[in-house]
Amino acid sequence: MTQSKENPLKAEKRKKLENLLEASINPFPASYKKTNSTEDVKTLTKDIVAGDKLKEQFVKCAGRVMTKRPMGKAAFFSFTDQIGSSQVYLRLEELSEEAQTVFKNLDIGDIIGIEGYVFKTKKGEPTIHANNLTMLTKTLEPLPEKYHGLTDIELKYRYRHLDLVMDPEARKVFETRSKIIQEVRSYLLNKNFLEVETPTLQPIYGGAAAKPFTTHHKALDMQLYLKISPELYLKRLIVGGFEKVFEIGKNFRNEGIDRSHNPEFTMLEYYEAYTDYNDQMLQFEDLVSHVCFKVHGSFKVQYQGTEIDFTPPWTRLKVTDAVEKVLGKPLSDTSEEEMKTIAQEKDPGAKAASRGEWIMVLFETFVEPQLIQPTFVMDFPVEVSPLTKVHREDSKLVERFEPYVAGMELGNAYSELNDPVDQRNRLMDQDRQRGENEEAHPMDEDFLHAIEVGMPPTGGVGIGLERLVMLLTDKPSIRDILLFPTMKIKDN
Repeated sequence: MTQSKENPLKAEKRKKLENLLEASINPFPASYKKTNSTEDVKTLTKDIVAGDKLKEQFVKCAGRVMTKRPMGKAAFFSFTDQIGSSQVYLRLEELSEEAQTVFKNLDIGDIIGIEGYVFKTKKGEPTIHANNLTMLTKTLEPLPEKYHGLTDIELKYRYRHLDLVMDPEARKVFETRSKIIQEVRSYLLNKNFLEVETPTLQPIYGGAAAKPFTTHHKALDMQLYLKISPELYLKRLIVGGFEKVFEIGKNFRNEGIDRSHNPEFTMLEYYEAYTDYNDQMLQFEDLVSHVCFKVHGSFKVQYQGTEIDFTPPWTRLKVTDAVEKVLGKPLSDTSEEEMKTIAQEKDPGAKAASRGEWIMVLFETFVEPQLIQPTFVMDFPVEVSPLTKVHREDSKLVERFEPYVAGMELGNAYSELNDPVDQRNRLMDQDRQRGENEEAHPMDEDFLHAIEVGMPPTGGVGIGLERLVMLLTDKPSIRDILLFPTMKIKDN
């Protein structure tokens, strides 16, 4: 069966393409010198009344045709550019023969150049009265129906280009994402942090508890890993004498996909010498509240029907206090077996390899979903934090915090471990677990060498920028704020 019989709309579009070519009109010119945007059309007409014309005010715009309404020898159509949309009016007898041919073969979805003067219709609509049309891209694929767009969520993610064409609000989300990352970067640069880049391909992965993606370098004949975290490299820069460093970059973790996880994601990590996790709690809440205010003009946002207030100071909550509230008694009076029983009553698949891990299982199961307003969860068990300084008041804990908002972990931060003996012992312990735990941290002698050279007291912070974007754009899924989320290959 031929393509034209399978899809009449495509066949019609292809015929119009042939009509343009037969008329010696290039349907795909190399460039077009547009001088105005749809916003200019609105600005130029804002002070005139309905029905007025500004025949001396010419504009030259370009964009994608979204509606077309022929009316005999006249017509209206609308087009969009990155900024917005505008209406066009034309009379065929006022156009050149070439421009008439362009209009007669114009479809919704085509990209076109428009020249003319501006006016307001009797209904007050800012409009271009066209005296010339230029075909810039003749499309062969029909767009979805205008008033419904892409209603299938999976199609929105897979065909993001169509989602952006049909839904101005989708474009706005990604413009806001860009602004959020710009504001994060500006905040740190204004605090005299140095922006750096660390390797994406690493001979030893580290800096987080995660399963890496593995690849092979042919020339060196060696196994390499995609970066799961820049942490160990950034700490080497602190050792080298840079006192404030940060990186905004992609991390890759070979893990499941859900509403807050994608195998490829954007992470901010920053490290500041001569600070600890208390200092970084203050800086973290200042950074996030600053970005929120810059984007929304307020410290308060709506997220999935709930008002979230980022105004500092945020609540501080110790892990042990939260879990003891769940247990109804002190942890010192609770055995590991009791914790296991309680956790598995709620989640039969729950498992852990140590007492500290069972404490975290209880926390994640019972406490985490209840943390809606911005909260710093702090002072974690030492077993789950191999790169963190031991708590100065309790050797069973470490100086670590994780910020939670709307039941989601937003980041991770430590008073960084800089004792080389303690660091080696903890990495050795992690290395011994690797047979049973695929997320255990591998031994890294180059990193240990750096710590033995000497790292000053340092506070370090990691923020999952996608989760921050979700919160500040009111989106429930990470795939809503990733332009191209990881998806299974579609069967042809």
